[in-house]
Amino acid sequence: MFKYLPHTEEDIQAMLQTIGVASVNDLFTDIPASLLNPPLDLPPTHSEIELYAHFKRLSEDVKHLTPVIGAGAYDHYTPSIIRPLIERQEFLTSYTPYQPEISQGTLHYIFEFQSMITRLTGMDVANASMYDGSTATAEAMFMACAITKRDKVLVSDTLHPGVLNIIHTYAHYKGIDVVVLKTSGGTLSLQDLPADLSDVAALLVQTPNIYGIIEDYDGFADALHAAKALFVINQDQLDPITFKNPR
Repeated sequence: MFKYLPHTEEDIQAMLQTIGVASVNDLFTDIPASLLNPPLDLPPTHSEIELYAHFKRLSEDVKHLTPVIGAGAYDHYTPSIIRPLIERQEFLTSYTPYQPEISQGTLHYIFEFQSMITRLTGMDVANASMYDGSTATAEAMFMACAITKRDKVLVSDTLHPGVLNIIHTYAHYKGIDVVVLKTSGGTLSLQDLPADLSDVAALLVQTPNIYGIIEDYDGFADALHAAKALFVINQDQLDPITFKNPR
């Protein structure tokens, strides 16, 4: 039985008695035995990486296309071990552990996650325990305003609309002025920034953007930092992207 199903043995027996069968196996008596355990001529088992390489060889004659659908729909590779790992009860039920005697495991894997992110991005520090990318972006906006003591942020219109909505909602109740920069060609350029950035707390962007485009942000951080403003990037670490100059 699955550990999270509430049925006891007594419950199961009562249900079987109600429908008139003696055991769960009796539910399958109408299926011929030859179909239940058919002889399968299968090759020896392979590891996950061996299977991946095998199917990759089989697909060599298939034309590979690059998905550019955008709106957060990108190619992701998730190893099969991830799902059973995150479904273990010590991870699944360990949200907001206030008791110190049960929180050490949670604190440990959060630390490992933060360490991994800093190594992947080259950043000095990494936060954890945010709900999702949209609220994390809004929290980054709050931090930028608190650090710079300014209440105006610039936002590219190539952000996902859902992220933009969250930013506007958070900003409304904090009195933050959100200026959406209109772009052309589906990407943001340095020319789209206002000439005067002295009152700007941060620029918020996303890559890949809503159109599925990986934007080129060379020079943006330099321009913003010169005005003592911050540069915030909403980016999913699962996306197959390598930063040449992580900031």
